[in-house]
Amino acid sequence: MTSPAFLGALCLALSCLGSARGLGRSDDLEWGKLIMVHHWPATVCQEVRGHCKDPPNYWTIHGLWPDKSEACNRSWPFNPQEIKDLLPDMKRYWPDLLHPSNCSLQFWSHEWKKHGTCAAQLDALNSQWKYFSKSLDLYKELALSSVLQKLGIEPSTDHYYQVSDIRDALVSVYKVVPKVQCFLLEKGQEVQLLGQMELCFSKDLQLLNCTHAGEPAARGQGAWPSLGLHVCEDGPVLYPPLDQTKL
Repeated sequence: MTSPAFLGALCLALSCLGSARGLGRSDDLEWGKLIMVHHWPATVCQEVRGHCKDPPNYWTIHGLWPDKSEACNRSWPFNPQEIKDLLPDMKRYWPDLLHPSNCSLQFWSHEWKKHGTCAAQLDALNSQWKYFSKSLDLYKELALSSVLQKLGIEPSTDHYYQVSDIRDALVSVYKVVPKVQCFLLEKGQEVQLLGQMELCFSKDLQLLNCTHAGEPAARGQGAWPSLGLHVCEDGPVLYPPLDQTKL
């Protein structure tokens, strides 16, 4: 059996690639807004059974994504040493649900290289520490899990919510329109499953409306299997509780 110490050393060795940088800009890398993407572990893990291990029972971060650009600077590798003081919060609020054995470092590396190097066009996000730290700050300020609970929207196996009710309830708190995302119905499923929430920010990090229903979910799932996410159709949705027997 591989020891935890060995796994930790291996993860660090694989991910510690140095801190070379040199942010470049060009017109085709410009973007308009940032998308704070939350996912619901119970649904994600139910859809990809066998991957998750002890997922948390609260909404976690999938990423902070510019809306139009990706991989803006391939010469700026992820360096976990730059965010070592953030690791306790990163592990708690930004875990890699699907690959828990890799210490989440590969997931964070993917998020940095694909999205963080583009978000770094903003002074407030122009380093790895700033990008991950500000993402954590925004996540905590939004407090999505607590907000849903206060609104009376809680996981249930026998109660369906209306997508419009969830969306309208969140608008009443955040004063902007979020994007509510579900997993596509599979054969035998009677109702769509709530899986992901997006809340959007302007370049000055103020909340603003996300794109409206009918458009696809945001990009950015390259490090994960195809999850089949889409903007929820108006109608009933199941917000499932965490069930270890289905993981």
